[in-house]
Amino acid sequence: MWIFLGILLVVSGCSMLIGFSPTPDPSVATPDASGWQMLASGLERRTYTPDDNPFGQLEVLRIDPAYYQFRVHYQPGDPNRVTDWRDQLSGVSAFINANFFDPDYRILGLLVADGVVYGSPYVNRGGMLTIQNGLPSVRSNTLQPYQGEPLEQAVQAFPMLVESGQSSYTASGADRVTRRTVAAQDSAGRILLMVTTGFGATLEAISTYLPTTDMDIIQAFNLDGGGSTLMYYQTATMTQPFLLPSLDAVPAVLAVYPRQ
Repeated sequence: MWIFLGILLVVSGCSMLIGFSPTPDPSVATPDASGWQMLASGLERRTYTPDDNPFGQLEVLRIDPAYYQFRVHYQPGDPNRVTDWRDQLSGVSAFINANFFDPDYRILGLLVADGVVYGSPYVNRGGMLTIQNGLPSVRSNTLQPYQGEPLEQAVQAFPMLVESGQSSYTASGADRVTRRTVAAQDSAGRILLMVTTGFGATLEAISTYLPTTDMDIIQAFNLDGGGSTLMYYQTATMTQPFLLPSLDAVPAVLAVYPRQ
């Protein structure tokens, strides 16, 4: 149904083209030779186009934890859209949607927000992004399951897409083209947050594609996609934000803040 609504969305005065990269902001540094565009120290963006398909483009943020910290925000039963989250999160540089959730807008799997634990962890399924002692880590719930250790922040979802630098997902059932949200970590310990800006891709296609890129991804997992996929980022060097609205309101986001 959404395909036939056209490719132009206008949300709270912010417009973007579905299926294409946002128009480059002239106030931001031009991409370097590798294609990455620096938004601020420790925060870069880049657009990847798997199989030269503009409707399956990935908008990627690469975040150095030496400059940025991560926090999870969760409002059980009280979901927000991207502009509502933006207005609530003072000082935020970026955020994406997080866990899957039920019809009552309560998360599925494990979520930890500022040390408070919600939900029940997945067993032998999917992956998670954790913050422990201020440091982020992306890991497999099968190879490194949650065992009640104290965490400052965490989000969980499924499936794993990349493990130890290799594609780790093969579709065993329905796997359709839809919008996707992915969290990953590279060999330098940086976190990569990515969304499809257009009609999306299958999980198997993304799992196969990510290890072939120069992102040097070690671990990656899928977060809630489809109508929940959203991304926001803005820095002091940008004259306008990047804003990818979700079709559905979501109760939880993974947010990025500058270290003080």
